[in-house]
Amino acid sequence: MKYDVVFESERIYFVKVCDKLVHDYLTMVNDEEVQKYISKNRNKYEVEQEKEWVRKKLLNNNFIFSMIEKETNEFIGNIEIMNITNNSGELGIAITSKKQNNHFGQEAIKAMIEYAFDKLNINEIELNVYKFNPRGIHCYEKIGFIKDSETEEEVHMIYKRNV
Repeated sequence: MKYDVVFESERIYFVKVCDKLVHDYLTMVNDEEVQKYISKNRNKYEVEQEKEWVRKKLLNNNFIFSMIEKETNEFIGNIEIMNITNNSGELGIAITSKKQNNHFGQEAIKAMIEYAFDKLNINEIELNVYKFNPRGIHCYEKIGFIKDSETEEEVHMIYKRNV
């Protein structure tokens, strides 16, 4: 399957979100193990909802990419820089259950940071991670994110460009 590759890392193609991947998106967002780490709202999404999500993302020219494994051409997940203000953006990432524990998250986040700093002129990337996700927190810390603040449920982390 051909994709519109925007950039790549060692094992990942970062492609524009597209209708071709709607069924992969649905499998991921409807997976309870994935959903619990990305949203407080547990919903069952349908094909038309997901197609509308793709249309909105493309229409708004968001910096969201689907990740495709180079070796297998399989869908890994999505990664996004959103809410860009004052040279700062917020990172969001979701990886399918099948592709977790393969270090795709670290590789993808590092590549996305580089893309955001070089192409979007961002100097800082923020994210929120649920406290019950120690694996995620550890991954972000390994990359260089620093805990900035905490609530009862979440940890707010920041990664700053070395200036």
